Amino acid sequence: MINLFPAGMCLYRSCVNTFFALGGLSFLKRKYSDITERAGQVSDVPENALWIHAVSVGEVQSASSLIRRIKSRSPYPCILSTVTPTGRDMAHNLLDGLVDKMIYSPFDSRKYVCRALDAIKPAAYIAMETELWPEMLAQLKARKIPAFLANGRISDKSFRRMRRTKYFWHGVFDCIDRFMVRFENDRDKFLALGVPEDKLIITGDCKVDALLDRRKNTSPEKWQWLKNGDAPLIAAGSTHPGEDDIVISAFRLLREDCPNARLVIVPRHPERALMTIASALPYPELHAELLSHVDRDSVNADIIVVDRIGVLFELYAACDAVFIGGSLIDKGGQNPFEPALFGLPAIHGPSMTDFPDTPRMDSMGAAENVNSASDLARAWRESLKPSARKKALKDCSAYFATLGGAAERTWAEIESYMLDRKRGKE
Repeated sequence: MINLFPAGMCLYRSCVNTFFALGGLSFLKRKYSDITERAGQVSDVPENALWIHAVSVGEVQSASSLIRRIKSRSPYPCILSTVTPTGRDMAHNLLDGLVDKMIYSPFDSRKYVCRALDAIKPAAYIAMETELWPEMLAQLKARKIPAFLANGRISDKSFRRMRRTKYFWHGVFDCIDRFMVRFENDRDKFLALGVPEDKLIITGDCKVDALLDRRKNTSPEKWQWLKNGDAPLIAAGSTHPGEDDIVISAFRLLREDCPNARLVIVPRHPERALMTIASALPYPELHAELLSHVDRDSVNADIIVVDRIGVLFELYAACDAVFIGGSLIDKGGQNPFEPALFGLPAIHGPSMTDFPDTPRMDSMGAAENVNSASDLARAWRESLKPSARKKALKDCSAYFATLGGAAERTWAEIESYMLDRKRGKE
C-alpha cells in the first residue's frame, strides 16, 4: 500500500502548530486544569516505566485489569495518563497504590510530546482502545520505543471516517508494533484499514477482567438504602440526551404494576443531572431529586438522578432491573457487562455497535434488545418475575464463563514482544 503518511503528517502538524500559534494554549487553559502536565512538563517519574494511556472512564477501567497483571507479574513501574478529569478520578478509585505515577496526557503537539517523552523515557507505550494520537506515535517510532494498542476497537462511525483517510491512518498504524483487539469484528476493521495481519491479535475485552476484579469487592448493601422497602429498584445507566424521556415513560408504565418501584437515572455525563430532573417535570405524580440532595434516612423521591461519577457499578449490585444508555439513540451503547455480572440482563436499545459481542449476550439470555418505552417497560416487568430472575442468574453466569483472561493474554503478548526485542539487541 502507498504510504502518504509523511504528507498527511505535515498537514496534521501544520494544523496543530497553527492552533497553538493563534493562542490555542490560552484557550485550553480555560478548559483544562493541570495545564503544566498537558504541556508535557512531568517530574518525579520512575525509570524504565511502562506508559499506559487511557483517555477517560471506560478506558481506565480497561487499563486497570491490565495494570494489575503487569504489577503482579513484572518489575516494570507503571505511569498512567488520562485526558479527562473524570478519567483521573476513576483512576484514583481503581488504581491508587498500584500506579507509580498519574499524569494528564500531553497535547498532541510535537513540542509537548517531545518534552514529555524526554522526561519519562518509557520502556514502552500502551494506548487503550481507540487512543491513536499521530504525533505521539510518530515520536515513539522515531525514538524506537515500542508502542502497543490494547483492547483495540473502532466504532462503526470512526471506521467510516477513517476509511476516507485510509492512507494517512496506514502511516499512523505503522507506528504501532502490536494491536491487541477485543473481538473478530474489531480485527476485521483494522485489517480493512491496512494493518498487517501479523500485527493483529484477538485477546478479548479487558473490561471483563476489570469488572470481575471489581465485583469481588462490591457489596450490594452499599446502595440498599435507595430501595423503597421490598419494591423494585430500577437503574438506567449512562443515559444520553433523548433517552431520559423514554426511560421515564417506561417507568410510569411499570408503576402501573409496581406502584412503589423507584428509578435511579445515571446520566453518562453528571453535568446533565439537572436536565434529567427536568425530564420528569411534566409528570406531577413523579417526584425527582438529585442524589446529592437525598436524605438517606428519609428517601421520598420516585426518581433519583445521580449527579456524580463512580456510582453506577456498585448501584447495579443493589438493583432489580436495568437499562443500558446510549443505545436508544445512535451512540453505540454503553457497557452491558456491568449489570450482567450481577445476574441482571442488560436491557438495551438497538444501537450497541461499540460492544459487538452484545448479539451473543442477547442470544444467551444475558441481554435483551428493546425499541421503545412500552418495550422497555415490558422487559423490566418480565425480568422482575422470580422465575425470570433465577434464569437470568444462570444465563449471565454461563455467558461470563466464555470470557475472561483478556488482560493476561494482552500482557503476555506485550511482554513476549519486548523480550524478543531485547534479545535481538543483545
